[in-house]
Amino acid sequence: MNDSEFKILLVEDDEALRFIVKDNLEQNGYNVMVAEDGAIALNLFSANSFDLIVLDVMLPKIDGFQVAEKIRKTNLQIPIIFLTARSMTEDKILGLTIGGDDYIPKPFSMEELLLKIKIFLRRSQSQPVTNGAASVKISIGNFDFHPDDLSLSIDGQLRSLTLKEAELIRFFAENANKVLSRNEILQKVWGSDDYFLGRSLDVFISRLRKYFKADPAVKITNLHGIGFRFSVKNDN
Repeated sequence: MNDSEFKILLVEDDEALRFIVKDNLEQNGYNVMVAEDGAIALNLFSANSFDLIVLDVMLPKIDGFQVAEKIRKTNLQIPIIFLTARSMTEDKILGLTIGGDDYIPKPFSMEELLLKIKIFLRRSQSQPVTNGAASVKISIGNFDFHPDDLSLSIDGQLRSLTLKEAELIRFFAENANKVLSRNEILQKVWGSDDYFLGRSLDVFISRLRKYFKADPAVKITNLHGIGFRFSVKNDN
């Protein structure tokens, strides 16, 4: 897919910044729709099909966290990149917990935003959700993991996953029982190993531990100063 075929929803209440970001995205070949508040963003999202969302946190009417939360109830795979002037770690953790894929603090460079967009679009296109076709099944202990369908199930209980959760589980499954450095995980799953993505990884690890809690044979062990080990014990 060419960049011109990618449709981005840009949600930003600052008129000047909204114009600059939209112009730069369009100059780089993206199809962009804009919203100046959360209510308009949700209306646009309901009426259109987007490939990625660039979402400001501080918005009139409905803030960015609420917008992301509502979107995640109907769409788990679309990448969401938060823009924020907030520097509080708690806010960043909240955004990721809701289902955001990444954070870019203001002020930011357009080069950084464009790079993040390119990375997330490339990754989202590499793992399409199947439509009726048989999907790949990966057995992880007593769990059935369907990366193409973004789902994880055990004993008939099905859990839907975000794209980033599925990518991380897949990487862990492909490297089960190996010691993986934090940098290696970040580079393979996020495409970068900067400090804040390291914090993002911690949030996702905590989330996956809860998901796999139903099977004690599956564990994610934190190896201090090194990284993680995704352990899967076989019964045989």
